[in-house]
Amino acid sequence: MIKIICLGKLKEKYLIDLVDDYLKRISKYHKIELIELKDEDNLESEALNIKKHIGSNDYVITLEIEGKTYTSEELANIIDKTFINYSTITFIIGSSTGIDDSIKRISHLSLSFSKLTFPHGLFRGILLEQIYRSFKINNNESYHK
Repeated sequence: MIKIICLGKLKEKYLIDLVDDYLKRISKYHKIELIELKDEDNLESEALNIKKHIGSNDYVITLEIEGKTYTSEELANIIDKTFINYSTITFIIGSSTGIDDSIKRISHLSLSFSKLTFPHGLFRGILLEQIYRSFKINNNESYHK
């Protein structure tokens, strides 16, 4: 299973449609769940809510500007290899104030898509597109280029 934990709800229809489209595409390959949590006043409160949704055997990937960057092919390989030992990969997209250090400490991988800052809702779509691309790559299907 793939879980994506994010803070805040999307309001813009075009972003909701984008996210829904990629959730549907990914679901043809793998079970996926998007968990939207309420933005809290501080990172510690957010961390407590996030931790409620992380299983003890989840492979946790935090999305952070200071994380490591990978190509699409490398991310596809990480996803493919991770499912050998873990049944669930949990991606965490923090709030506009970031991710609490307690979540970073339990993360197996700190991943960055860019040094740029993206709007939260748009980034959800970008992450989902890259997960979908990973499944296409791993299944040797056209789409990737």
